[in-house]
This record gives sequence, C-alpha cells and structure tokens, in this order.
Amino acid sequence: MKRIFLIVLDSCGVGYEPDAADFGDVGADTLRTCATSARFDMKNLVAAGLGNLDGIDYLPKAAHPTAALARLQELSRGKDTTIGHWEIAGIVSPTPLPTYPDGFPEEVLEPFRRATGRGVLCNKPYSGTEVIKDYGRQHVETGDLIVYTSADSVFQIAAHEAVVPPEQLYEYCRAARQILQGRHGVGRVIARPFEGEWPYSRTTRRHDFSLEPPRETMLDAVVKAGQSMIAVGKIHDIFAGRGMTEFTYTAGNADGMAKTLEIADRSFQGLCFVNLVDYDMLYGHRRNIDGYAAALTEFDRWLPELLKKCGPDDLVMITADHGCDPGYLKHTDHTREYIPLIMLGSGIRPVNLGTRPGFCDIAATVTELLGVPYETPGRSFAKELL
Repeated sequence: MKRIFLIVLDSCGVGYEPDAADFGDVGADTLRTCATSARFDMKNLVAAGLGNLDGIDYLPKAAHPTAALARLQELSRGKDTTIGHWEIAGIVSPTPLPTYPDGFPEEVLEPFRRATGRGVLCNKPYSGTEVIKDYGRQHVETGDLIVYTSADSVFQIAAHEAVVPPEQLYEYCRAARQILQGRHGVGRVIARPFEGEWPYSRTTRRHDFSLEPPRETMLDAVVKAGQSMIAVGKIHDIFAGRGMTEFTYTAGNADGMAKTLEIADRSFQGLCFVNLVDYDMLYGHRRNIDGYAAALTEFDRWLPELLKKCGPDDLVMITADHGCDPGYLKHTDHTREYIPLIMLGSGIRPVNLGTRPGFCDIAATVTELLGVPYETPGRSFAKELL
C-alpha cells in the first residue's frame, strides 16, 4: 500500500462488550441508538457492508459487500480516548489509567495551586456544560480555576477567556501535566475555555495535553521507516505530539473532513491518521441522538468524495475508539463497546473477518501493508485483505 487513511469516528461503538458490567455499561450500543433516529441514513456504508458486522441486526445486510469488515474487542482495561487510540496504535494497557471519583487529592492540588497562583473550585466529577453553569460566576468573581474530572482519566481546567486567556490556560495545563505523572498520571489534562455571559458557552479552543505513550507506537514506527505520518484533529494531542511528520488541528468534523480531502490530493507514502471528535464531544456526552445520527449521515455522504481521490494502492480504514451511547440512561460517560472496522479500496477483497480480540490488530495490519517493521500484540490480517 502507498497511502492509508485511518479515520476514527470518535466514540462510534457497535455494542457493549462481554466485560461491560465491570464498567457499568451493560446494554450500551452507540450505533444502534443512532439508527433509531429519523436523521440516520448511512446508505453508502450500509451498501459497503456495515450491517454485515457481527452483532448488527438493525441495519440491512449487503448481499455483495464492497468493504472488508471486522468487529474489534478492546484488550486494554479502559474505555477512554487515550487508551483506545493507544491500542489502535499497537499498545495494550492492562492497567487502567487513574480516575478520581472523589476528586483529586491535596498532593495534586497543592502543587497545582502553587504553580498557577490561583485557587481551585469544584474538584469532583462533573458534566462540562453544567460545571460552568454552577461554578462559572464564582470563577469570574475570584479568578479561581474550575478543576473537575469525569469517569475517564482526565484533569480538566475550565476558565473564562476574559479572566484567563487561552494561552495562559494552556500554560496552567502544562504545569498540571508535569505534576500528574507516575501514579497520578492521568491520560489527559484538558483546557476547557468558555466565554460570554452566564449561562456561559464553551469555545472551540479546547486543548488536550496527553500522557506520552509508554512504548513505541505504530506512529513512531512509520516515521522511523522514513514514511509520512500525517495527524489530523486531536491525534497530535492524544499522542503528545510524538510519532508524526506533520499535524493539523481541526475545528470540528466538517473541518476535519475538508482537511483530509486536501491531504488526499497530495502524493505521499505512509499514513494519514484522522480523528473526528464531534460524535463524542457534541453528541454522545450531551445525549443528543439526532445530532449524532445527523453527523454520521454527513460523514457517509462525504465518504465517496474521499474514495474518488484514492488510487489502486490506497486504503481507507474507518473505525472508532470506544462508545458513548447518546441514549444510555445510567451515565453520560464513555461506554465499553466493540468498535467497527470498515476497509475500502479498489485493491481490497471484501471479506468479513468476524470478531477479533484487540484494537491493536489495526496497527499490525497497517504496518505490514506499509512494509514497516513493528512489534505489537496485534495480529495482522493484511494477507486476507489483498
């Protein structure tokens, strides 16, 4: 293969996994929930074989699928963005990243206050939109920072842009990232700027500061082999800027898809790794079924534009990193789900690989197809595709 476009539909899981009870997620099924909406119409991917995936009995089956298909089960002990992407990139994490259901301890907060010169508000799990409603006024009055977490391994800092300009907020996040190492090494420190008058609204200037992967990833291997590794969206943040030849941030799904098309117009050898985050950030956590469904439909309508730009030596891989069922009633966090893997290209054999253990099979397959040496627990299925 010359070019591989690996696109993560952030949080688009396809049904709860056998160990979902350990995560409080029995019954979650992100794609099934979205398919109940009148705004759901993924006719292109259904024709490719989306409905033929294991466990999907609510979409039509394609008599003659055009895609290679698989359903992947997570091996890592987690259900968040960092763990999911690391496993896609070849690293299985048997130990979950730390979470803080009772808030962060003083051994974290005291050095954080010292580093920033500001106090701390909230310090407990909270919805990102609700936390600025409940603590935003106090923050504006005092200048204290809103620090909160979720069921995921995250340390989030919210601040009004008129009180703490985004660049200053990013510096505070970098300070927190230095503090949050070792046993307090959360997956991500996240800047959450907001603006306006109460009830405030979050801006698009979010920025993630991730824990660096503990070992070499697929991205590192591609770069080491002298090939291109182009990161689109929050891929740069998830991998702490490591293992890429270039990167571009995006202002949402539409921008991410537009930038992917621009990259597809270029000649390169290697991998273009894309994250489309709106599904998770705008619709999954916000429990907006129609919004999620409409965004999936928009992607489905866009996909043929990308395929038109692909040559016989190109491959498009579409997957996810976890679930975030917008209809799940027990909580508003990520859900422990299988992920889909749909592979399209004129040189790809339309084979159904069934259910496979390990998102890391993606890393093994990508590196073999690109001729890149890489050691991973994943099992390549490259020969079955060609």
